[in-house]
Order: sequence, then structure tokens, then C-alpha cells
Amino acid sequence: MDIYLSNTLTGKKEKFVPNKNKEVGIYSCGPTVYWNQHIGHMYAYVQWDVLVRTFKYFGYKTKWIMNLTDVGHMTSDEDMGEDKMEKGAKREGVSVWDIANKYIDQFKESMKLLGINTPDVLCRATDNISEQVKLNQKIESNGFTYLTKMGLVYDTAKFPDYAKFGNLNLEELKTRDDIEIDHDKKLPWDFFLWAINSKHTMRWDSPWGVGYPGWHIECTAMSTKYLGENFDIHTGGIEHIKVHHTNEIAQGYAAFGHKTANYWLHNGWLTGKDGEKMSKSLGNYVTAGELIEKGYDPLAMRYLILTSHYKKGLRFSFESLDSAQSALNNLKNLINSAKAEESRTILSEEKNQKIEEFRENFSNALADDINVPQALAILWEMLKSNIPSQDKYDLAISFDDVFGLGLSQVSKSKVETPENIKALIQKRDELRKEKKFIEADKIRDEIISLGFDVSDKPAK
Repeated sequence: MDIYLSNTLTGKKEKFVPNKNKEVGIYSCGPTVYWNQHIGHMYAYVQWDVLVRTFKYFGYKTKWIMNLTDVGHMTSDEDMGEDKMEKGAKREGVSVWDIANKYIDQFKESMKLLGINTPDVLCRATDNISEQVKLNQKIESNGFTYLTKMGLVYDTAKFPDYAKFGNLNLEELKTRDDIEIDHDKKLPWDFFLWAINSKHTMRWDSPWGVGYPGWHIECTAMSTKYLGENFDIHTGGIEHIKVHHTNEIAQGYAAFGHKTANYWLHNGWLTGKDGEKMSKSLGNYVTAGELIEKGYDPLAMRYLILTSHYKKGLRFSFESLDSAQSALNNLKNLINSAKAEESRTILSEEKNQKIEEFRENFSNALADDINVPQALAILWEMLKSNIPSQDKYDLAISFDDVFGLGLSQVSKSKVETPENIKALIQKRDELRKEKKFIEADKIRDEIISLGFDVSDKPAK
């Protein structure tokens, strides 16, 4: 089946054509491990876990690489501010190495709680310094750099298409403040490949002096180390488009003369109830571990994320998480009920056709730019259909290879109707009494989309 993906590189939804038949290499920008990874961060990693699972579902051999940034990421995504790792170390009064280890462990635990499979390679930037130095040397030998008192700088004027990927207005960027950090920079948006003459704690020898790598070179070095100079898919958040990924593309052009990744996919943000991006600075975040403390199954958070398309992001509230928790419990009970029916029946041609239609519709949804919300709706439609219970169970477990909700290991749980569902039911009842059946049916569809059913008993 042909898979179509929204490619930021071209601005189009395109048919996916792998470099190697039925194989796919995926690189995901991972966390900067200077603080807890909250559910706003984890939104992206759930979505990219689903991307990898989808390719596996379609029979691809997958190789998923994710970096762990433990040096070089400034508090601004450009060259401004303090290194985030140094900032974390000062905040907690420990070494940068202790900070990195602590928050790598927290990230791994969050992945486990949210059902995210561990990537094939989780690579730390500090374990790949030599690769970054060699790549910088390659970029330098190709004539794309200049040296200042602050370090080795990428000369963006040598890359004619620098502004293209991020659709940048370079005239506006001329007022960027980080030019003041190094007056020897030719252009404000030129960026560091290697920083020197710094009191930074984490420093290594290099041909340009003792220092540390720029954030952007880390991802280019590690992605091409494990996937080759040209690979299939690079993922990240929409915040990476204008700076980090723009600079990665520039580095690839300078080093290899061509793009590193063929498809660039970007996820939207998980925002707070007020629509603001969930962030540490605003203090409006919660971690996967804290969800447990509040009485939630972390997989309810995963379920909630599955209701959103990766490109669109999601507005989070605890009310929506309550609904997701109830829907997940309801789903588990339906799976258990289907599993309990052990007998097999000879299927009619009509029911055989229905089973194949559900499977085909599910695949079609995933093939259309990983439309997981549509795939989730097909799961519910299938479970509420009249196909035999054992076939419902088999299909649900097969679909869960993509969803990652652990449905094959569920146990019975009590489902309580949340207040927002009760309100919708009451509203629907009122509409029916007023004989506004079309409006009532729309409410019923909304209730079903949230994982609940409505049965109308005949009046006595």
C-alpha cells in the first residue's frame, strides 16, 4: 500500500518512496536532558513512535535513531544565552554530567510509561564528539566556514537556498540580537559549528581550539553516522523548522552536496487549556510520572494523544484526560468481552467482507499521512459492529500494534461515566424530547467518538 506523508521540505503531501525497498530509516530530534521531559515534550515522541509502528505494520524493516542532547543547546535555539546543561547544573548544584544522567533516566521512564518503544539507537551528543569534529572539518574543507574569536562559524552566504526550508525573511533577521555575541559574524544568522574561548564546563580538543559543538551539528553528525549521508525521514517539532532544521539542511549541503533526509515531518504542539505552549518557563506542565500521582493511567495520556493528528497538535486539559481515561477503560472492557467469547463461527460472506473492509479502512487511514484519529474511529466502529467477538478481538490486537495501548494485556476495569459525557447525554435526551432528531444524532456521534455508546430503550 502506498503511504503518503506531509513533507515540510516540499510543502506537499507526497507518496513515500524509500531509499531501499521495504526499509525505512528515521531520525527523531530527541530531548535536551537538562530538566524533566513533560507531556508537552512527550507528545512528539508518542507521535513518532506511532510513525515507526505504522511502517512496521506495513511490513517495513525500520531503523529508528534518536539523539539525546547533553551539550551545546543554548537557552535560545540560536547562539544566544547559556547552555541549557550548564543552566540545569547551576539550578540543582550538581555537575552537568549528573544532570544529564538524571534526566536521561527520567526521559526513558516517561517513554516506558507512555508505551513508547525504545528507538534502535539512543545516542548522546557527548559520545559522538569525534564524529562532530570530523563533520565540521569536512564542512570547513568544502569552503563553508570562517573562524572568529568565538569559534568556527557556518557561512550561510555560501548556501544559496538557506532561507528556503523555513521560508525565512532574512531582512527581518538582520536585527537578531545574537549578532552581539560575536561582532565578527558576517551575518546575524550565521551559526556556530564549534564554540571556543568559553568557560563552559564541557570542553574537548579540536583543530579550532578547546571548546564544544554547536547544537545543530550534533544532529547532522549522528543522523548520518547511523543512517548514512542520505536517509528517509527526519522528524521534529514545528519549532525546529526555522532554525535547527534549517541549519541541519545547510550543514548537509555543505558536507555532502545534497540533502540528508528526503522527508521532513513536523509535529504540532501540545498546549495548555488556554492555548499556550506547555513549557517549563510558564510552569503549566505535568510529567508522565505525575499523572500516576494524580490517579491516571499514563496510557490514557497516550490515548488522548492518539485522538490528534501529529501535524495539528492538541489542547490539553484534565477534563479531556478524564474522558480519555474513561474511553480507554471502556475500550479495555470491550476487548475483554470479545476475548471471553472463545467459540468460532462459520462466517457469512457479508461478515467476511466486513472484516476485510475494517482492515482495509484502517490501513487506508494510516497510509494517509498517519491519520491515527481516523484509525482510532475505525477501531471503535469495528468493536460496535456485528462481526463475531473473536474476530473483533483479533482485529483490535492487530490494530494495537500501531496504537500501543497494550490491549492484549488488559484486565477488567470499572468504567465510570465522566461529567462531560453525562452532560452530552442529558443534552441529547432534551433534543429528542423536542423531536430535534438530527441535532440529537450529532450529539450521539460525538459521544461515540469519545468511546461511549448510547442505547435507547423503548418507552414502557
